[in-house]
Amino acid sequence: MSGWDEGGVYYSDQAQFPDGSPEAEAASAASRHSILQKFKEFIRNFETERNVFPYRESLVNNPKFLVIHLEDLLSFDSDLPSLLRSSPSDYLPLFETAAAEVLASLKMRVTGDTGEMVEPHTEEVQILLNSKEDPVSMRSLGAQFISKLVKISGITIAASRVKAKATYVHLICKNCKSPRTVPCRPGLGGAIVPRSCDHIPQPGEEPCPIDPWIVVPDKSKYVDQQTLKLQENPEDVPTGELPRNMLLSVDRRLVQTIVPGTRLTIMGIYSIFQSASSSASHKGAVAVRQPYIRVVGMEETNEASSRGPASFTQEEVEEFKKFASHPDAYETICSRVAPSIFGHNDVKKAVACLLFGGSRKNLPDGVKLRGDINVLLLGDPSTAKSQFLKFVEKTAPIAVYTSGKGSSAAGLTASVIQDNSSREFYLEGGAMVLADGGVVCIDEFDKMRPEDRVAIHEAMEQQTISIAKAGITTVLNSRTSVLAAANPPSGRYDDLKTAQDNIDLQTTILSRFDLIFIVKDLRIYDQDKVIASHIIKVHASAEAAAANGKSSKEENWLKRYIQYCRTECHPRLSESAVEKLKGDYVDIRRAMRQQANETGEAAAIPITVRQLEAIIRLSEALAKMKLSYVATESDVAEALRLFKVSTMDAARSGINQQINLTPEMANDIKQAETQVKRRLGIGNRISERRLIDDLTRMGMNESIVRRAILIMHQRGEVEYQRERHVIVRKA
Repeated sequence: MSGWDEGGVYYSDQAQFPDGSPEAEAASAASRHSILQKFKEFIRNFETERNVFPYRESLVNNPKFLVIHLEDLLSFDSDLPSLLRSSPSDYLPLFETAAAEVLASLKMRVTGDTGEMVEPHTEEVQILLNSKEDPVSMRSLGAQFISKLVKISGITIAASRVKAKATYVHLICKNCKSPRTVPCRPGLGGAIVPRSCDHIPQPGEEPCPIDPWIVVPDKSKYVDQQTLKLQENPEDVPTGELPRNMLLSVDRRLVQTIVPGTRLTIMGIYSIFQSASSSASHKGAVAVRQPYIRVVGMEETNEASSRGPASFTQEEVEEFKKFASHPDAYETICSRVAPSIFGHNDVKKAVACLLFGGSRKNLPDGVKLRGDINVLLLGDPSTAKSQFLKFVEKTAPIAVYTSGKGSSAAGLTASVIQDNSSREFYLEGGAMVLADGGVVCIDEFDKMRPEDRVAIHEAMEQQTISIAKAGITTVLNSRTSVLAAANPPSGRYDDLKTAQDNIDLQTTILSRFDLIFIVKDLRIYDQDKVIASHIIKVHASAEAAAANGKSSKEENWLKRYIQYCRTECHPRLSESAVEKLKGDYVDIRRAMRQQANETGEAAAIPITVRQLEAIIRLSEALAKMKLSYVATESDVAEALRLFKVSTMDAARSGINQQINLTPEMANDIKQAETQVKRRLGIGNRISERRLIDDLTRMGMNESIVRRAILIMHQRGEVEYQRERHVIVRKA
């Protein structure tokens, strides 16, 4: 009967504490203990083959973290993964304790300070989860997922600096100096500090006040923590919606492993926190919390596997190899590039080369040579230029599509943004960084402002983007191919002008393009008939083709084949191909020099060493399509042919070569020149349209007047202003 008068607390089991009974607590403790034992047993005894223990091995080799595959856990014990999925925040710490205990038992005892054998001190082990399930969409994450395990994928667009997060906070009472350690919730949660001190005051001592605790930062324990912003993949965004983003919190081993622009698939615990900034906007709403994901496992989707799985099945690989061994593999691939576009065979071949790409080379002294091919399509409206860009955007494993007019230099490269809450600056990658390892399609390339176009120079040749703004100095990777489409300055390609006037881009940017195609809208009766019937057929049979569903499968096959070739095959030139290429390059340079001497002006498109590298890259891409590791003479010959029909043709095009002047025409041009000089005094200006109208009223041919003005412009007697609308007579 002793102890009946002790100051015990009696309570009735109220409804608000349903499982507060000691039996239930004991049962839960027992179940937790049994689960801890199961986890330990799993790490110790799970074997893939006979006597191969993967988790035990990896724990001994790197004791800081352990990557667990949920499939292995499921095959070992069917209950554990479901427990982990339903309440990960309860069972992950158990798992980490189990791993630390197993690690301690696997290590030898060491001699302590006193000379006795003591258990080795082990750090805590971080458990990283990994599973093969499909990621869920960021939009479907709702309240039902809170504190459950979820898997999502996306692109990181921002990474904060690393902060120290307390795991245990050391408190001290102001009044009685008694210490206390309070655990801190993981993730973005804080510690719950008790309101009162449990020190019982002695007689004559004043009691501790309410909220007496002071935090002692030096004695608290910390781990590294970083926040990331994950934005959903561009291809998962529904039409007309803005991409959503999600806040991620990573800690310990995962910190500083991710740079912005990386594609990730993460497993994490969907949690909530009270954000500091939201309290102002939700004054009335007390219980509104911001969601975030506490990452417990992360895999980088590397360049090839950015969409779909990177692992190719054995059947697929066999099918690809069988296809590559066909003699007409190259032709088949080119026929699958933009099948709805009629003609333009050389452009299709060039686009196919761009999709496959050459091989990147890292030289011993650290210089990197790019393997990506850049193509420029220049020409009349309605020649399917944008259609090609849209096709590439769908087919390339990674692609970003932008239009020139709406893109600024910062949007293409990278911008520095100030964080609202912490007021610090961070980087957000632009289109060229997000498309790292893929293709950037830039439409309306000629409409870009010149200062924005300069931002692409470095990205196109060195394949990096260096930034020095707002105290951030850094270099970002942008290993991308550029496919650009542009119109000539006057809207249509004008055969009466020289190549230089038609291609109104600077030499610096033109030499960075490997292939420049001039796409003209030729009016040929037979060809027009064929094109018209082709387009009408495409429109008429669109429904049937969509119902067939074969085209999407073919597209997907091409995408997979491109991924496979880009990851598996890195060709090099053969000896004979090198000799052939050397001779041909020297011949081209000689021909260009001869042409420059004859016409008295340099070519609009320079032929430099970059163009030689372009031919090498094209040869490698052609070899890659056939999964061959050596680029042969035939590949070099085809690359040279493509180069000649595109860039060389563009360099030769224009007024100089095509029209040989007859004596009558020369005479007419002279007359037109004198009339222009009469009409325009020195230093005066007039609109070009008006001048031409006035002279045609006098009975002159419009094309002759235009040529006369052009020749005077070349001599420097007149100059153009206001985008070639106004002519000014010079002295």
